[in-house]
Amino acid sequence: MARLVVFVALCLLYVSLATATSNPFLVKGKCYCDTCRCGFETPATKYLAGCKVKVECKNRVTNKITYRIDGVANSKGEYNILVKRDCGDDVCDVVLVESGDKTCNIPNAGRDRARVALTRNNGMTSDVRYANNMGFLSNEPLATCTQILQQYQLTEDQY
Repeated sequence: MARLVVFVALCLLYVSLATATSNPFLVKGKCYCDTCRCGFETPATKYLAGCKVKVECKNRVTNKITYRIDGVANSKGEYNILVKRDCGDDVCDVVLVESGDKTCNIPNAGRDRARVALTRNNGMTSDVRYANNMGFLSNEPLATCTQILQQYQLTEDQY
């Protein structure tokens, strides 16, 4: 019995040390401007330099924020955010904060946040987590959008 207790204690110690010394997560994604205001990326989509985002984790029972870190997109609209902890069972999202472009600053509902799993207790072995691209709507659609949307067989009345 004593051997079993020692064995279990050593296993728990190993797991806690492995978790404490694990690599941080790298959350990657892109911010874009939906220049045609159609709700998805098109050939006319513009990626937003200086777009501000945040990773926000909440306790799934109390809904209280347990972790938050900010990030900014580079000249290609790409952001890389280092998350230095395992967020366990918390619900984590990358959320749009600010566009960085005054002509394209309306958050696109449904594309303004992306869920990410920030735990190692899920079978994923990579330290990199990819968030879905998130977008803002242009204040005015481009004149060429009608032609672009014809590629998708959509007209202005359908979007």
